[in-house]
Formats: sequence, structure tokens, C-alpha cells
Amino acid sequence: MKRIGIFLAAALILLAGCKGGQQTPADDSAEGTEQTTENNEQTMTKETPSLPADKWAELGDEPLLRIETTDGAMTVKLYSETPLHRDNFIKLARSGFYNGILFHRIIQGFMIQGGDPFTKDSTKIAQFGTGGPGYTIPAEIVPGKTHKKGALAAARRGDQVNPAKESSGSQFYIVQDADGCRHLDGEYTIFGEVVDGLSVIDKIAAEKTDLRDRPLRKVEIISIKPAK
Repeated sequence: MKRIGIFLAAALILLAGCKGGQQTPADDSAEGTEQTTENNEQTMTKETPSLPADKWAELGDEPLLRIETTDGAMTVKLYSETPLHRDNFIKLARSGFYNGILFHRIIQGFMIQGGDPFTKDSTKIAQFGTGGPGYTIPAEIVPGKTHKKGALAAARRGDQVNPAKESSGSQFYIVQDADGCRHLDGEYTIFGEVVDGLSVIDKIAAEKTDLRDRPLRKVEIISIKPAK
């Protein structure tokens, strides 16, 4: 099986755009935005990442993780039906990858999005939303998993350049309003849900933003750790 490649360059992935009056996932590279790392991006194989024999590896099939943010804490449950996304999220969280990363795009009545390592560097603000670990994850779209409030899903590039609907290696979004995200069902991999701290989603979604949906105040992920 092909091993996962980790590259310094980042994939261009974000939720953006508007189609038919609805917020829809899109990719800036399909709209002419420069992308210098597309050829470096690799796809994760069906072999799940190996995890060390410690508490992170003993979380069970549907682990609970606590996402500590500057706006409060949320506990998420990761689904057993999406093992590639589950194990990748655990691997990144365990390594501290998400520590200090911002929620770089928030839209009240829709979702909050984070997971871009570029957001740790304020000099790269023009690149916010384009970063990642350098690989994608095969889609694990499970029938019956919907964009309910608190659903945790993987961001991805748009269908035009990504017909297989492969997910970002690190960027994710959390649903704030089910009605605003209902049209995304079956299009994105939903790999978990918030089971405690739904009010934190609302608090983050209420942050004032600029014209690019970037919050005016930094909303940071402090850490992601096992909930118990």
C-alpha cells in the first residue's frame, strides 16, 4: 500500500462560493486563484495511519475528543464508519498539528471552518484557507449521515477539480445551522459530531467578520485532546 506523504506545501481547500442562492463548497483554484502545490498533493491510501500504543491509540472505535478554543470547549465524537478520517484527525490532534490554528472562515447560519496551518502565521493572511498537510483523504460519505447541527465534516476542493470528492488532509467545518447546510448532504464526508458544547458553535458563528468571512477577532484552537 502507498504510504501517506507529508509535504511542506499545502493543498488549496476551502468552503466558499454561492450557487443558486445557497452556500456551496468550491475551490479557488478552479476559479483562477494561483495554486503552486497541486502536483505535490497525494491521496491517502485505504491503509489507515498507524497510531502509537498509548492513550491515543486506546480511544475505541468512536473516540471522544475535546476541542478547546478561545471561545470555549466542544466535545466531538468521531464515527467508526469513517475510519480514515477518524484516524487522520486523531493523528493530527495527537501531534499538536491543530494547536494554535484559527477558525479562519465563519458564516452565521451556515458553518465554522478551521484546520489550515497557515493561520498560525499572521503574515500569511492572504493564504488563509489554502493550507493543509500535503495530502488528501478518500471520500467516506456514509448514507444517513447528515449535516445536522454540530456535524463535523471535512472540507474539500470543488467537484470540477475533485470529482472523487476527496477530503482535505486537515481542514474541517462544523455545522452551525442544519437548514443552511442541508444541500451539502451526500457531497462531503461527515466524520463526527459535537456531543457537548453546541453553544460554542453559536458563539463562534456570531463573531463579526470581514467581507471574506474571516473573523475580526482571532478564534483559536488551543488544543485537541482525549475527552477522558
